[in-house]
Amino acid sequence: MRSPVSRRDFVLGAAACGVLCARGSLGQSLAGPVVKTPLGSLQGLDLDGVRVFRGVPFAQPPVDDLRFRAPQKLTPWTGVRDATRFAASAMQSGEPAVEHSEDCLYLNIWAPEGGGPYPVFVWIHGGGFTGGHAFEPVYDGTEFARQGIVCVTVAYRLGVFGFLDVEPVLGPDYAGSANNALRDLIAALDWIKQNIGSFGGDPGKVTVGGESAGAKLTDILMGIPAADGLFHQMISESGGAERVWARPDAEKVGAGFGEAWHKASGLDAKTIEAVAAEKLIPVQKEFMEDWPKHFPLRAEVDGQLLPRLPVETIARGSAKGKRLLIGTNWDESALFVGPHPAEDPTAKDLGNLSLAAFNAVFAKYAKLYPELSADRRRIRALTAEEYWIPSIHVADAAVNAGCETWMYRLDFAETSGRLKGLAFHSLDVGLVWDKPHRAVENSAAEAALATQIHDAWCSFIKGGAPAAAGLPEWPKYNSMDRATMLLDVTSRVELRPQEEELRLWDGVL
Repeated sequence: MRSPVSRRDFVLGAAACGVLCARGSLGQSLAGPVVKTPLGSLQGLDLDGVRVFRGVPFAQPPVDDLRFRAPQKLTPWTGVRDATRFAASAMQSGEPAVEHSEDCLYLNIWAPEGGGPYPVFVWIHGGGFTGGHAFEPVYDGTEFARQGIVCVTVAYRLGVFGFLDVEPVLGPDYAGSANNALRDLIAALDWIKQNIGSFGGDPGKVTVGGESAGAKLTDILMGIPAADGLFHQMISESGGAERVWARPDAEKVGAGFGEAWHKASGLDAKTIEAVAAEKLIPVQKEFMEDWPKHFPLRAEVDGQLLPRLPVETIARGSAKGKRLLIGTNWDESALFVGPHPAEDPTAKDLGNLSLAAFNAVFAKYAKLYPELSADRRRIRALTAEEYWIPSIHVADAAVNAGCETWMYRLDFAETSGRLKGLAFHSLDVGLVWDKPHRAVENSAAEAALATQIHDAWCSFIKGGAPAAAGLPEWPKYNSMDRATMLLDVTSRVELRPQEEELRLWDGVL
């Protein structure tokens, strides 16, 4: 039986995992599979016929002189490294039961028994660029491994450590530091290319994917020339590639954080280079609350790693020859504003636009959707601004540049809890990983849909079209027909869904 996971398990999983988290050590005598990589040997676990390796380093710890620097290659080790425990989480707010550390550049591997070669699925966790973990219980890759896929979950630097341009504070040697988290992911993908064959993985068949911030990072990676050749397919769940700063905006954010640190600490802004990491986190939290635009910590178009906006690079052919599975959930933003938003959207509810630009479009929603309540219209418009329209942009850029693409929309809504009747943000995660929620009224239907979606994702990762027993044939997406699989208890394909709504956003976002 495939084991389900409750929503409570998903939310509290990181805290529970904190007891198990520790960086690997060398020379211990352990029972479990040993894999020899070009860098050294790793000893993992054999769990129900799946080989599991936790806390595998892919770059040098970005600490001390390497803070705010690009990740550096690992030095080979002698002996056998313990890979039975998860590494510490990246620095972030809250979670007293979880170990956090700047020393966070580790990945986890679930591999089938046997030599392979097996396709590889690399998962980038979400969390708004400031939170999240590579070791959530829902990200257990056992089910993927049982279907003949090597599953890898990757950590990366968060918040000011991975997405802050510190050049205005620390000088030109730190130019482009807002892209360090992207460099972390590229380093992980390079490690996978060089080492995954030791675990039975095929470095020529790598799918990179994620949800929310993980999907946005996946979409941005599609537009980075330096990442070309490190992956061959992409899965984007509730993503988009708009969340990047132009360099002047990134520099304003960097200078603003330096001022916030000086105000909070009384110390010179340059001390952010050496102060204890945990002292930066509360200042980061307050800084994000005070900054006039949402999500101030994000990657930047630096002219080097990101030569231009990622969607522009994708449209110029950076994804040509690759394959993309992309989609969103019908009621994404309900998770953040609730089922009954108390007021009209504010700037803090928006991911990409100014409030004035958003309101110009939102004013037309009452005429477009007279049958919807005001609450549902708010959710629809916010979902479009943050997730749906940006994902359409990525899909259109990809197909027009020669990337085979499949589009979905998750319409399935649970029948229990605060968000009853809504296909909210993150609902797809448990379905993709075949860990449906238990203790919900429609648990049987959710379990059946989870199996279908998981199997369809596996089919795509293995190189076929997304397909599963019970799903209708899934046609490829193009910018005219916009064939979209509507995933539900009974799934169906629709051509040009939300066509009139899409027109509202033309030229706006």
